[in-house]
Amino acid sequence: MRPPASISLTPGKRILFLTKDPDLIRRQLAGELDLRMEDLSVGDLLDDINTDAMTPAWVCFDWDPREIAKNAYAGLIVDGERLVPERALLDGGFEVIVSGLRKGVGSSRETAAQCEKWSGIQIVIAASFAPIHARNNINLGTLMGDHAMLARLQNGESIELREFYEQYDPVTQLVVQHGGLFPFAKALAASEVELPAPDTGERPMTMTEKVLAAHLVGADGERCVKPGDPVVVRVDAGYSHEFTTAQVHEFLSQEYGEDYGIANPSKFAVFEDHLIYADEVERMVRFLPKIQVLRDLQNKFQRHTGCLSFSAIDGVSPGICHQVAREKFIEPGEFVQATDSHTCMGGGNNSLAWGVGTTEYANLAKAGFTIVEVPESIRFELTGELPESCTAKDVMLHILNTFAKREDTLKRVMEFGGPGLASLDMDERATLANMATECAARTGICEADEQTFKWIAERHPSQVTLDELRAKAVTADEGAHYDGGVHTIDLAEIRPMVAHPGDPDNGIPSDPTNGALITEIGEVKIDIAYGGSCTAGKETDLDLYARVMQAALDAGRRVHPDVRFFIQFGSSDVATYARAKGYVDVFEKTGVKLIAPGCGACIGCGPGVSDHDGNVSVSAINRNYKGRSGPGRLYLASPLTVAASAVMGHIAAYEPDLFREPVPA
Repeated sequence: MRPPASISLTPGKRILFLTKDPDLIRRQLAGELDLRMEDLSVGDLLDDINTDAMTPAWVCFDWDPREIAKNAYAGLIVDGERLVPERALLDGGFEVIVSGLRKGVGSSRETAAQCEKWSGIQIVIAASFAPIHARNNINLGTLMGDHAMLARLQNGESIELREFYEQYDPVTQLVVQHGGLFPFAKALAASEVELPAPDTGERPMTMTEKVLAAHLVGADGERCVKPGDPVVVRVDAGYSHEFTTAQVHEFLSQEYGEDYGIANPSKFAVFEDHLIYADEVERMVRFLPKIQVLRDLQNKFQRHTGCLSFSAIDGVSPGICHQVAREKFIEPGEFVQATDSHTCMGGGNNSLAWGVGTTEYANLAKAGFTIVEVPESIRFELTGELPESCTAKDVMLHILNTFAKREDTLKRVMEFGGPGLASLDMDERATLANMATECAARTGICEADEQTFKWIAERHPSQVTLDELRAKAVTADEGAHYDGGVHTIDLAEIRPMVAHPGDPDNGIPSDPTNGALITEIGEVKIDIAYGGSCTAGKETDLDLYARVMQAALDAGRRVHPDVRFFIQFGSSDVATYARAKGYVDVFEKTGVKLIAPGCGACIGCGPGVSDHDGNVSVSAINRNYKGRSGPGRLYLASPLTVAASAVMGHIAAYEPDLFREPVPA
């Protein structure tokens, strides 16, 4: 349904302010308090509300949005209890919800936007929004505004609809006017709307701009684009997983009938990776029937569409979707969309790849094209080489603690290049691209070189040739403009980093005068060390874990007796590689617990999750939001630091001579 031409507050409906004071939230939910924007400052409101807090993993087992709404904000935990009880948002009569900076950071899960929409929320107010979450709101027809607009509404003013969309590109404006993506797509198919054609003149372009320009639908000859241009572009490849496919199938069935099809089944896929080991986590056992429904609906979608299947065989997953996709079918210069925020990992292959919500994915899978606003870019020129104690994960924790924290990366594509990039192998480049989403960036993309082409050619079953890959690759033009600037990072100056629990941008570098000790956090004893996930379950990551554990073995050490150290393979190919290199023997001798491929603890659904809030974990996954991997405190670090910490029993940066100390009694 189209929104009205002017927007005003509905008499009798309420506004929920998500404040930093939990008691104020409780009193609002109880109906004891109604706040006004003029009574608060933006600084009083919660920042960085992540999608895990809005709909934790277990909430997503209910694929029906009406069920999801019952547990809106189930991940906001204070003193071990839910701040927003079951049905509190749904039954509270709220139509506006208000927060601070960077609303919706983290996972691309559209359920976060759905839990508000199906609870009756019509308007979301924040100082800024993470890009994927913002797009999900637009696609669902939820209006977004700022705090000044809310103050006007509370003072009885009606605000013209155009004020809620005039900052968007012309195509997005049409989506908002039609009340969401599906109504707009149907109007487009019926020739009821006309799309504006880009008219950007010849100009030097970034890698992002060149990929999108090459994928323009209906464009004759070579065209140029610039940030802000609304474009209709072909999608080369995409995928969903068992957390999201059920909604894709249901939405397409509802909108287009049971006989719907998708445009390119040979380049679209489904994966069974996120929930494969949920039965090994005690608190997940009660959700197993719902998880089976998700699997069944995904299998139904795959059979119906004929898309590629990467489902589990005999209970073993072929691997994490992002890792397997880069191994099997993502190529340079391609435009890739998938229903997960870490889709951006494909940028390590020199593709332009980012995550979208289920509504947007369903629409593009059927049509074969999608509508985007050309994003701005920020360039990171890498020089030098990393010290022996550092990895690409440390580079990203450094970027998070500097550029991302001050929002230089927000909504922009992070472009990586320079001679320092050439010193990083393909797996390390994938880490750079993977964690762009933690920076609230649109995505990350790495320059291609001969290492890129050889790596892909050796792995992809399509037997693509080196010359074909070279022809598809994109590089930035000389003189390309970067709205976020060009920033040089000397890899030689990077130190091992550890991020405090709560947010990936809480990074602390090690002190070179104190060796392995991360001085600011002191000696933090740990209960769990976890190495795995799409970020840290690749072949190179296994090299890093093995380097540390071999050094420990040589020094007569093993995993500390108070620590459980888990290593999970990112794919079956990675597991095969580790066996061939002899790493499995090293891990077994040193007390590491190995886990078959899958997402596991990273999504809170497998061995390696914390058991209670007293547990302390150090993990190589990509994000450490509260509750992400169990109720305990979770520190983020590199594969080297995680393995070193597992042996030492406390968080310790890896140094080559770390295990020369006497073995602890």
